[in-house]
Amino acid sequence: MVWDLDNTLWQGTLLEDGEVTLPDAIRDVVVELDSRGILQSVASKNDHETAWARLEKLGVAEYFVLPRIGWGPKSDAVRRIADTLGFALSAVGFIDDQPAERAEVTYHLPEVRCYDAEDAEHLPGRPEFTPPLQTVDSRRRRQMYQAGFRREAARAEAAGPDEDFLRSLELDMRIGRATDDELSRVEELTLRTSQMNATGVHYSDADLRRLLTDPGHEVLVVTLTDRFGPHGAVGVLLLERRPAAWHLKLLATSCRVVSFGAGATILNWLIDEAARADTHLVADFRPTERNRMMEIAYRFAGFTDADPCSCVATLPPAADDLQRLHLRPSPRPASTTIKVSAVNLV
Repeated sequence: MVWDLDNTLWQGTLLEDGEVTLPDAIRDVVVELDSRGILQSVASKNDHETAWARLEKLGVAEYFVLPRIGWGPKSDAVRRIADTLGFALSAVGFIDDQPAERAEVTYHLPEVRCYDAEDAEHLPGRPEFTPPLQTVDSRRRRQMYQAGFRREAARAEAAGPDEDFLRSLELDMRIGRATDDELSRVEELTLRTSQMNATGVHYSDADLRRLLTDPGHEVLVVTLTDRFGPHGAVGVLLLERRPAAWHLKLLATSCRVVSFGAGATILNWLIDEAARADTHLVADFRPTERNRMMEIAYRFAGFTDADPCSCVATLPPAADDLQRLHLRPSPRPASTTIKVSAVNLV
């Protein structure tokens, strides 16, 4: 949601009146949208330093990411905000008190939804601002994006090998059994993750709750933090511990953490656990148009379909388009760039 400032977010015109006020009702809207995981920004024709200082004085500056405050067309500002976030324009709203400004944005960016400032108090009641699925991570989405901007700035300034930069991040990965509060995020990962999803299968909340109560299954959630802040939940593993082998039914990781080596770190941890348990690993994999990176991760970790083993035959029959990749585990060294704290599966 991209806000105009004068007579939209606040009452008054900053450069003319000198003093503006933020109605409590509008403040409540900003806070409520933020709590739902809806990112908010600013596109305003104002002096940047003056307007930002007033947002800070009003106590709401922290709620707005990538503000564009200047004198260019507002359609340019909205487009730059969407491009930097990687959002489709159809996922962006713009609110302004001036019909001419809304018309300018609509003309150049017809996919953007435009709202009259008079409708500001009613935004939380609109379906497009009421996500059907709210998770622990969505409630802190803004903080994660803000941490991401600082992280990318540090990466751009870093000199030397990439491994040195990764160590400087102080990455901390935690792998644990899913809690009730985390199930919605686990479901979201199985639904939205495509490039780093081994099977493309969506597990519903009911499916996940059934597996949680099954002593033969593990529903594991992977979270990641670093010195800039949380990445949130970035991975999920669905594992069945069978007598002849551990069956990895699903591994899905967020594409946001691929460059940090998160996928390889998760697999190496699981392989090391299986080696300690003296059991084989069998991983389900269904190739799609988008998950080639996941296949590479499995192959690089040592999984193969060219190693016939009797343990594979003990699993229920696989669907025709499902591959069963096999691995005879051996101990793996700890990551040199990510600290891992994990549940003990043995």
